[in-house]
Amino acid sequence: MESYKHKTVILPSALSLFMFLIFSVVNVGAQTLPPARTDGFVYKNHRVNSDTIIIEAFYDPVCPDSRDSWPPLKKALHYFGSHTWLVVHLLPLPYHDNAFVASRALHIVNNLNTSATFPLLEHFFKYQEKFYNAQTRNLSRAVIVEEIVKFATEVVGSSYYSVIKSGFNDTKTDLKTRISFKYSTSRGVYGTPFFFVNGFLLPDNGSTIDFKGWKSTIDTLIGAQGSKGRFFL
Repeated sequence: MESYKHKTVILPSALSLFMFLIFSVVNVGAQTLPPARTDGFVYKNHRVNSDTIIIEAFYDPVCPDSRDSWPPLKKALHYFGSHTWLVVHLLPLPYHDNAFVASRALHIVNNLNTSATFPLLEHFFKYQEKFYNAQTRNLSRAVIVEEIVKFATEVVGSSYYSVIKSGFNDTKTDLKTRISFKYSTSRGVYGTPFFFVNGFLLPDNGSTIDFKGWKSTIDTLIGAQGSKGRFFL
């Protein structure tokens, strides 16, 4: 009887382990493969070497803090030129109702013409109040998508209206936008703007860094490299 009781205790444990292994295999098989290309939009693409200072910015196109942080960063990029290299990742924040649609529009336009991506991002920053929660509270999702399609054509041209609109029916653009979100969260990013320099998180994320702050950070790194270059405004 002791032997029988012992078996009845072990059997559920063995069954539980077996079921755990089965579900583990299923879950592993269901994992999304890494994307074919790395996430992000590259600004002013140029040659990168071991001394290039790599900046990663995590933005939400309808986030006021993202908007305010862009001009000083852009000024620093132009000031330091080929010494810096920027890639922007999109993190559509869930409490910004239209952030995902706006981010998806950026992916659609980037697929059509990479030179129009940053002009569209700046267009969103300039007029983002049109897509704030309060201003679109009574609009349906379909109406908002239509408004953003028209909004994007203001940058890329009205001839792109149909192809941008059809892009919202393409599951690939939805997937790219989701990948951007997942990539951002995998880096521990939970708000915007966040900045990484050479792979390390800058302090005071979620707030704007002015030009002086960027210049100080980048000058220090260039100095640490032993660069003899001098920069003047």
